[in-house]
Amino acid sequence: MSSERLIYLPLGGAGEIGMNAYVYGYGKPGKERLILVDLGVTFPDMDGTPGVDLILPDITWLAERRNQLEAVFITHAHEDHLGAVAHCYEKLGAPIYARAFTSNLARRKMSEYGHPESAVKTVSPWPEVTQAGPFSVGFVPISHSIPESSGLVIDSAGGRIVHSGDFKIDETPVVGEAFDHDLWASLAAPGVKALVCDSTNVFSTNEGRSEATVATPITELVERSKGMFICTTFASNVARVKTLAEAGVRAGRSVCLMGRAMRRMIEASVETGVLKGFPSTISPEDAKGLPRENVMLIVTGSQGERRAASAQLANGKYQGMTLKEGDTFLFSSKTIPGNERGVIRIMNQFSEMGVDVIEGDDRYHVSGHANRPDLDMMHKLIKPQTVIPMHGEHRHLREHVKLAKSNRLGGMLAVNGMMIDLSGNKPKVAEYIETGRTYLDGTVQIGSMDGVVRDRIRMALNGHVMINIILDEDDDPLGEPWCETMGLATTGRNNAPLVDVLEEDLSQFLGRANDKTLADDDKLEEGLRRIARQSTQNEVGKRPEVTVVISRLSA
Repeated sequence: MSSERLIYLPLGGAGEIGMNAYVYGYGKPGKERLILVDLGVTFPDMDGTPGVDLILPDITWLAERRNQLEAVFITHAHEDHLGAVAHCYEKLGAPIYARAFTSNLARRKMSEYGHPESAVKTVSPWPEVTQAGPFSVGFVPISHSIPESSGLVIDSAGGRIVHSGDFKIDETPVVGEAFDHDLWASLAAPGVKALVCDSTNVFSTNEGRSEATVATPITELVERSKGMFICTTFASNVARVKTLAEAGVRAGRSVCLMGRAMRRMIEASVETGVLKGFPSTISPEDAKGLPRENVMLIVTGSQGERRAASAQLANGKYQGMTLKEGDTFLFSSKTIPGNERGVIRIMNQFSEMGVDVIEGDDRYHVSGHANRPDLDMMHKLIKPQTVIPMHGEHRHLREHVKLAKSNRLGGMLAVNGMMIDLSGNKPKVAEYIETGRTYLDGTVQIGSMDGVVRDRIRMALNGHVMINIILDEDDDPLGEPWCETMGLATTGRNNAPLVDVLEEDLSQFLGRANDKTLADDDKLEEGLRRIARQSTQNEVGKRPEVTVVISRLSA
């Protein structure tokens, strides 16, 4: 029996949609040579992570083993697969491999954070392979909603693993490579130990639709619209952006792209040759001078992002452009669960302007992920011993295991932190690794358990009181304590200013305090905090966060 083992360990993306990071390893237990597939982010919300800029996977386990890490492989350029590469490079230091379009965007990210662009290596598609320690890794073209998406063939002495990446079976994808049934079927020939597979749309029983099917309905919609036509989609969905732009041109409109991410994606697509024949566009300045019925804006912000172009337009004006009654705004996208409130807010703002909003209409959007029939087809093409679902919430993973078993295949549910030993003919849990999230908060990374965000939430919910007191050389108060409040009502139930009530109650406490308390900063701070919280509770029904500043005059 071999003393080496083949392992799979999700650090992100298994039990959630987003923040993908999957470790594979081969070698003696604890000394495996490792590779990482994808290194993505997820996005914060004001309810649970106020003020946070990005959420990254906790890669502590991997960083502690960076001398065992051979390489990072990125399947495609969506932020939930690529977005953490530059943020985590210092901790990992491994070369990054991707196809040309993804490499282009990865290098931009690396340069932005002062890392060497040379760390990103561009690879050609299958059958070319990259050697990374005991692994041979090939990028197999697959259709998705962004150019040059790839699944991975990961070969080692422990057997073949096929990692699907995000995919759908689309034979007419408009931009990017069509799904090649024969190519994917050929991967099964040596025998596949495990198919690690996208689970996003496992509950959707309808046949998937091709990207090409949305062109005619969108064109008809643009042609019959009267005022300015504005549309948004995922900036990375280059095929959809092209479809929208071509519809605008056919309807006799000049097309204007708005939003940095939109322009960056189109530039990268043209530079790397994946996008050809994109219609010419005009600047916002030129668009302002044209009749409204002759203009089409394609803007960022399909998920309600506050700083994106659609949100700026909803707030009144963006780059000199304003929307008016009679204009049409199309969401050519699906709202990701959790983003509904932001999208609805923007829709209502447009409605108040008299803009006709179209959202949630399947005629104008198709998913980039495999529906259940596509997953069923992938199982039958690859014929793995075991299907390991990824890229899904727990309910998606569990349902995908059921689908695998209905196809008489093995199925293994593995969530973040669950290390799976794929050696032998039946996978098993080898151990559990502590995983979690890291927050990019401004310019620093903090742990989700560090208390920074928790304190921010508590201040947001309960307000804040700052207390200042000065004591002389004999530990006697000099004057009265004074307070400042934030996030609290200024007047309480006694109809007196809250600050006045607090300062009076704190003065009484100081007058009663004994010498021992006045001489001990910790005891004094504890007492002042307790009184401030009780008084605020009595006056306005809140128990605030309290900061106490004690200043002592030295002899």
